[in-house]
Amino acid sequence: MTVFAPDSLELNRKLPLWYQVSQSLRASILGRPPEAPLRLPTEERLAQHYGVSVLTMRQALKELENEGLISRHRRRGTFIEPDARRSRPVRLLGSVDTIVAQQSGERTTLLGHGPEAVPSELAEYFPQIARTTAYRRLRHDPDTGEATNWAQNFIHPGTAPRVDPADLERGWPMTKVLRDRAGVRISRITDTVEARLADPETARLLEVPLLSPIMHYTGVTYDQDGVVVDVALIHYRGDRFSFSVTVEAQLGN
Repeated sequence: MTVFAPDSLELNRKLPLWYQVSQSLRASILGRPPEAPLRLPTEERLAQHYGVSVLTMRQALKELENEGLISRHRRRGTFIEPDARRSRPVRLLGSVDTIVAQQSGERTTLLGHGPEAVPSELAEYFPQIARTTAYRRLRHDPDTGEATNWAQNFIHPGTAPRVDPADLERGWPMTKVLRDRAGVRISRITDTVEARLADPETARLLEVPLLSPIMHYTGVTYDQDGVVVDVALIHYRGDRFSFSVTVEAQLGN
């Protein structure tokens, strides 16, 4: 059987190899011509193609499988999903310290905290868990006092007892509290930013007109075991938030 031939890749040693390989293979899959075969080469052939270990290649393929771009069948091989969605969010790799820095520097008011039922839209992150501890905070510009964003954090019940509300009141980002106070070994944070219209609560807290544009941020924090320990929903005033990404290209000599 004819197999799919992925593009070549020049690896950048500053980034995890599995991440680079998964993104390169993802681009090859989504950019393939309609007549291209659906079967991928074996893990060993792909690892040789990209110049990485089989373990690294396996991790990259697992990422694409989780996204729904490929399916893996024992003894049959790995295949591209012909109906896989092409309009997926762009995934960019950064550090936990980048998240902490982005959330720091504003005056914080703790609006409240306590046990709460898991919202239906977050049920996928907390399987078989009925209640979390929710924290609500309002952030202000330190110079003008103007409200800039308000945040909701839904914390896994196994982690919540180690979160001290006093740390949040002094302005610490939840990510910093989880890592430096609660002792959570954070493995990754998945961020999604999208445009929305201000609902009544957001309009009231941010002092903007109802249905005015806001930026809605969802941050899902995973521990070293892959368990979701925090889902953050942050509502930013549309005129006080920008999202900038720098992509470093590796230039040839």
